[in-house]
Amino acid sequence: MSRQRRISALVKTPDSKRNARTFAAAAVVAGAGVLAAAGALAAPASAQTAATASAAARPLHVTRIASGAKLHHSFRPNGTGAARTEALSSPDDIAELGGDVFVTFQNGVGPQGQASPDGDLDSTIVEFTLSGREVAQWDLHGKCDGLSADPLTGEVIATINEDAHSSLYTIKPRTGTVTHYAYSSNPLPHNGGTDAIAIYNGRILISASAPGTAGAAAPNAKYPAVYVVTLNRETRVAHVSPLYYDEAPARQDNGTAAGKTVDLALTDPDSNEVVPWVAPKYAGDFMLDSQGDQELIFDHVTGWHQSLTALHLPASVDDSAWATARHGALYVTDGTDDTVDAVSGTFTVGTMYSSVTPCDSNSAPATCPGPGFPANYLASTNMRTGALTPVPLTGPVLRTEGMIFIP
Repeated sequence: MSRQRRISALVKTPDSKRNARTFAAAAVVAGAGVLAAAGALAAPASAQTAATASAAARPLHVTRIASGAKLHHSFRPNGTGAARTEALSSPDDIAELGGDVFVTFQNGVGPQGQASPDGDLDSTIVEFTLSGREVAQWDLHGKCDGLSADPLTGEVIATINEDAHSSLYTIKPRTGTVTHYAYSSNPLPHNGGTDAIAIYNGRILISASAPGTAGAAAPNAKYPAVYVVTLNRETRVAHVSPLYYDEAPARQDNGTAAGKTVDLALTDPDSNEVVPWVAPKYAGDFMLDSQGDQELIFDHVTGWHQSLTALHLPASVDDSAWATARHGALYVTDGTDDTVDAVSGTFTVGTMYSSVTPCDSNSAPATCPGPGFPANYLASTNMRTGALTPVPLTGPVLRTEGMIFIP
């Protein structure tokens, strides 16, 4: 998710980054939608482009289901003194587990765990029904930037502090049990923090965010872009090993270098997703979003062999999600209005939607939004060309951050 560097107005089924990001669960989604998606998978590029354009032109409706202003938690300013109560703010990442959605409210905590202006040191994870009724909440120490869920263990997984001083929590909603894990390396090998989480082929994959916060600047060939994380439940240590690196070779899929092998130069590994089988391209791949670099990296894993492909975008994006059914909803956080929203309507199966975040591009001006760099918005993403097409919406104004699709 966004590192908030500038002044600005934010089994997972593999339809999005957050509703547990499990590659195995993709097969379940595919089983339900494979007949409807078969034509899209087999269609030529021109037909897929037309389908994407058609989906983008079809208005969707925004319904506000929850507001941070109506939710509260208690905290001790700077960790000391008498407790005080305040409304929740800065909703960001979102996950799904057991038919409920989980949202992280960062409450103004800084990317290295710095206290908010009023001394809050905790993020709050809130469990909601799909209609927006609060079920439960948990406070985690630090800024929770990455959130996902593992339906096989029944746990929500959260990463803390995306720039530095990072750690990891698990939450068992059924029992309320919260477990804190330290990473096996401190500082982490990329001298940054951790962000988005995916469960892919049974492994926990976590974005190595903000590389070079300390030490050598990014990009750096020695910095991992993604970690494979193994949890030791006895020692409460999260062991990290690299999946691939910030300057790994990849095939460029569009632009002037299309078809050539290039060395990635990643400076902002951020969100990640598992691409569902209904997608028209890269189905079943693990996707990393290097937000500031305006680059999506698709990792096609066969056994232990990895094949990376890079797709350049005309603007920065945060979360992405794919419509895996004609009817359902995109559940979206809006960090400007501190809300959780459901975007519903009739979807074209396989359409990729992205939260466009122009102010999080490396080229964005210091004061943003501004000319050429508008506030966040919802777009459909052409998986062949990288084109981003704004989606017409009815209902409240929506400035997108975290996002999942739930059929």
